[in-house]
Amino acid sequence: MSEPIDPQNENPALFDASEGGRARARKLSPERRREIAQRAAETRWDNTIPRATYTGAIVIGDRRIECAVLPDGTRVLSQGTVMAALDRATRSGVRRSDAPRRAPFLSANNLDQFIPEGLSTDLEPIRYRLPNQRFISTGYRAETLPKVLEVYLAARQAGKLQESQLGAAQAAEVLMRALAQVGITALVDEATGYQEVRARDELQQLLSKYVTETFRRWVSVFPNEFFRELYRLYGWDYKEGKTKHPQYIGKFINDHIYKQLPEGVHAELERLNPRGASGHRARKHHQHLTVDTGVEHLDKQIVTVVTLLQVSEDIDQFRALFDRRFPAAPSRQVLRVTETAEQGFLTDFIDDWLDEENNS
Repeated sequence: MSEPIDPQNENPALFDASEGGRARARKLSPERRREIAQRAAETRWDNTIPRATYTGAIVIGDRRIECAVLPDGTRVLSQGTVMAALDRATRSGVRRSDAPRRAPFLSANNLDQFIPEGLSTDLEPIRYRLPNQRFISTGYRAETLPKVLEVYLAARQAGKLQESQLGAAQAAEVLMRALAQVGITALVDEATGYQEVRARDELQQLLSKYVTETFRRWVSVFPNEFFRELYRLYGWDYKEGKTKHPQYIGKFINDHIYKQLPEGVHAELERLNPRGASGHRARKHHQHLTVDTGVEHLDKQIVTVVTLLQVSEDIDQFRALFDRRFPAAPSRQVLRVTETAEQGFLTDFIDDWLDEENNS
């Protein structure tokens, strides 16, 4: 709920334009005058309060709840419009003077027994500013709304609501049915337009966990067993310690290892480590993977592929097992060679075939 400080109505202690204003100020307690003055000062000078980057409104029937997304991605619902959507008066619910302060839409004493553990903590008020507004608004995390609605519905089922609260329970039922069809987060994102950048932001956060602009020194991450089993399935001779492999091995690694990392990671690696004019890359892709997440995921993928290679009798069986384990694997060109072909012929044939494919 927006809290503009009206100097004539909300802060008469500081307003001396009329005798009426001074009269109202004299009726306020010193504590109330201090509170109003403090709110006015905070509203004017506190620059630590976040300003919403996206705003909008969720419309359900004839009910409208103002919402916003803060710079850190927190989705908030306006306190005042939540109250209105629940047919609650702005200052409804009187509590004992020694009771802890609570969100006004759950402040009535008869709701206490229906408030689940932890909800009061989740309902810590969030202060924020709307764009082009210097006054402070108060809201609550959007994901707490369904829990608030459940409180009213549970109290109604138990027959503990006052007559003045029955309208709130009816409104809670309408809102709950709507929320059952689509998540509150999606509603806020759609209303504010945040969904247009959410996917890009979330992808960037994922890439930052997996890929780094800088690159690490080269270390061997593919075990000899990986190449030994791959050579076996293709019928090639493998020499221990061999470091130069047929060009097709690079394509195999791309398809079965790097392209199986989370969506977007392979494309980012291609961007950071493209092929040069000679067709070769300056580095190995894994040199751009983060140690704590990217390399860890890479190692798990390599172990999985090695296992599939070990249990396969031929390359076709491996493909079948791999496609079953990774059903969304990219389509691959099938390269068939004869078991009786000599190694030198195979290498030349593979390189020539790939060159033709790349130039076609």
